[in-house]
Amino acid sequence: MRNGVTIGQAAAFVGVTVKTVRHYHKLGLVEEPERDSSGYRRYGSADLLRLVQIRTLAAAGVPLAEIGPLLDADAALFAAALADVERQLTERIEELTARRDTLHRLADGDRALLPDRAVALLERMPGLGFPADEVAATREGWVLAKALVPEGFDDYLTHFEHALEDTALVALARRAAEAATWEPDDPRIAELATAAADHYLADSALLKTVTGMQARTEAATRYRLIAHHGEEQTPAAARLAALFEARLRAAGIPIPRPDSH
Repeated sequence: MRNGVTIGQAAAFVGVTVKTVRHYHKLGLVEEPERDSSGYRRYGSADLLRLVQIRTLAAAGVPLAEIGPLLDADAALFAAALADVERQLTERIEELTARRDTLHRLADGDRALLPDRAVALLERMPGLGFPADEVAATREGWVLAKALVPEGFDDYLTHFEHALEDTALVALARRAAEAATWEPDDPRIAELATAAADHYLADSALLKTVTGMQARTEAATRYRLIAHHGEEQTPAAARLAALFEARLRAAGIPIPRPDSH
């Protein structure tokens, strides 16, 4: 009666492929059994136990190069090595979880580029009467703001939340959205710019939606990129913004000029 099993049987019992068993041999993780009188290598219970241990550690994330010393270590070293592997796996899990969450946010559009708080505010805007184009422009401006002045973005959102509670301001914003379709020299644009500026000047918290992020950076270019995003598509809106900012400057509010650097 022959003792042990063939390599094919051993692989099947352990739950790996014959190729994997041979790879373990090549790495020196388990010795190849001697051939019997029939020329077959026979795997005994000790060999099978070693293969099970190797497969289990490999499946747990232990690099194959570290398995040999690990199996030959004493109990204390074995425990310490496993703790280190667990730490590495935990870090890897956290990294993969973060990637998965990013994929989920990508599937959800805005959430890939903006925090949930900002997305919630954008979702409120249509119900307050803001047209889709205005919401889209706001979204794009916020993506720029978060990237260019990240340290001021949370405070800006706080001020914006305050602004959405201001019914008079919401009405002005709707009017500004309508003004985007007017001719640039329409006299109503100047009237609207003055009304909007006066409303902002009367509310210091509201005014911070204009000055808050600009005050956190010495680079006026960043402010202009955010505040003037998309205006090249709407000449009337560009004139409205220019008149609005000029009115604020006249009141002593530090707003970078279009030609500042």
